[in-house]
Amino acid sequence: MSGVALAMFVGLFAWGQQIVGYDDPHGKVQLALLATFSLGLTIGYRASR
Repeated sequence: MSGVALAMFVGLFAWGQQIVGYDDPHGKVQLALLATFSLGLTIGYRASR
């Protein structure tokens, strides 16, 4: 499951503008994706301990 999440994150982070078609001239959508992924990793790690 974490492999699928990582692949989705990389795909959206790198090619999200082409795939989804959002407009992100200042990088705020990419910042939100990075923050969401980081928090998900942290919560997932803490839940598995």
